[in-house]
Amino acid sequence: MADTHDGADRAADLRAVLVDELRGRGKIATAAVEAAFRRVPRERFMPDGTDLTVAYGVDNSVVTKRDEHGVAISSVSAAYIQARMLEQAEVRSGMTVLEVGSGGLNAAYLAEIVGPQGRVVSVDIDPEVTARATTLLEQNGYGDRVRVLVADAEHGVPGEGPFDAVIVTVGAWDIPPALLDQLRDPGVLVLPLIMNGVTRTIGFRRASDHLSSTSAEVAGFVPMQGDGRHPDRVFLLPDGNGRNVRLSFDSGAPREISRLDGVLAAERAERWSGVTIDNGVSFADLHLWFAWFLPGFCRIAPDEGTDLAAERRWFPFGVVSGAGFAYLAVRPAADGEGAEFGARAYGPDGQRAAAAMVEQIQAWDRDGRHTEPTFHYWPVGSDPSLIPADAPVMDKTHGVVTISWP
Repeated sequence: MADTHDGADRAADLRAVLVDELRGRGKIATAAVEAAFRRVPRERFMPDGTDLTVAYGVDNSVVTKRDEHGVAISSVSAAYIQARMLEQAEVRSGMTVLEVGSGGLNAAYLAEIVGPQGRVVSVDIDPEVTARATTLLEQNGYGDRVRVLVADAEHGVPGEGPFDAVIVTVGAWDIPPALLDQLRDPGVLVLPLIMNGVTRTIGFRRASDHLSSTSAEVAGFVPMQGDGRHPDRVFLLPDGNGRNVRLSFDSGAPREISRLDGVLAAERAERWSGVTIDNGVSFADLHLWFAWFLPGFCRIAPDEGTDLAAERRWFPFGVVSGAGFAYLAVRPAADGEGAEFGARAYGPDGQRAAAAMVEQIQAWDRDGRHTEPTFHYWPVGSDPSLIPADAPVMDKTHGVVTISWP
């Protein structure tokens, strides 16, 4: 009994520390979200054996299910992004809220915020995930405050809604029309939107016949399953030792990827941008800039044993141009403070690929580095004349996304 009591006290202490840190970082901004985080026992929604320090870490996500290949398909999101998404959704007492992607914990937070006059519906395509969420919610006093359903949210939630807010907790390549049909006007949709392989958790509000972003946060999520799934095209770039570097394309995959055969065995080239960054400063928006403005952009993942895997000071973002392949790299800045961005490249067209990447690094530094982008989503059927003529456009299945970098 003493051990259980001591564990509860330690969890309560860690919970208080977590909330204070989230407030200090600006991830929690309202009294309602703070009260929910202080009340819900986060550790009880984690897999058995999860250490309390992991459960109450600001940045820790915890996998709850993997597929047959060991790939995570369900998880408890990190505390910082759960708090931030609740704030983005502008959830208030009495609201009706839909959560897409069940885990139990986030639904419990929502139930605390909307209160007894509100309603929370949580759906997932996987019956094992919903069964786990149902059990945990019942065990922790939320069984009659959250309705958990098995559903593919690509097709909406029959018999439910309309919703004042919809929170999607899985990576979404597009926005299903059925979800928009069930969102009140005005209403807020928060989802991790995948844009050419780079994700931003965006808070959208209705604006006439389209959606306009009110906030955005850097985060990664397990990808959506079901009819809304959008798999990357993956190519293997072999090295001279029988291992591979994987190139993943969300869209715009090169038609003649075979032109890269054997390039990793050739001499490597480098090109540097003159753009620097201080140590410890985030440059996540550079990746987003690449996703929007760098033709041939891809994500890269080297096998263990490749030269690239052993290399230091590089990042998993690349570009293919003709018979050339380049990836984002850094080296110590000339003045000894921070690092300089550049590209390392292979292949007959490696210099061309590196030059394309460096050009976009310099463009980001000039036009996008010191401002926050905004996003708009234009569903099929919206008025195209409202889209600014100079707006960059990214095609989706059910509409288009535009970005504005003031």
